Amino acid sequence: MGLFTKDIKTMDDLFIHQLQDIYYAEQQLVKALPKMAEKASDPQLKQGFLTHLDETKGHVQRLEQVFQMHGAKAKAVDCPAIDGIIQEANETAGEVADKTVLDAALINAAQAAEHYEIVRYGSLVAWAKRLGRNDCAAILQKTLDEEKATDGKLTQLAESRINLRAAS
Repeated sequence: MGLFTKDIKTMDDLFIHQLQDIYYAEQQLVKALPKMAEKASDPQLKQGFLTHLDETKGHVQRLEQVFQMHGAKAKAVDCPAIDGIIQEANETAGEVADKTVLDAALINAAQAAEHYEIVRYGSLVAWAKRLGRNDCAAILQKTLDEEKATDGKLTQLAESRINLRAAS
């Protein structure tokens, strides 16, 4: 089912499709975050990735809960956007020899993923409310809040030390 195809006829269809998209994205991030943690040289960044891995596993469970509450089967659809973000991160990481510069690149990649998720969850919250599913919106809002908090932590870490070390 493509995003702008005849398969999506209603707001409910769009809501389910985007749930499937972000479900796939979260599953891919569960696979990518341990690799990012392994590549990170900064202990705080490494721990941040591992902490977010635990949160991301919780995001997958919340999505499964929303699917169930909405009466839909938990199913993932390919998400070329997250695949591209992860692929770009892997390619960039393979090209960076300096570990401090690699940490800056890893933060950039992680924030690209976070921003993608923030957009998706923001829309899903709004659509759930429009569909009269405040119960689903409340669960999705928890994840949105966590994604925004993670983005903020990454920014703080980048600006307070990682970027400084990478530039020196």
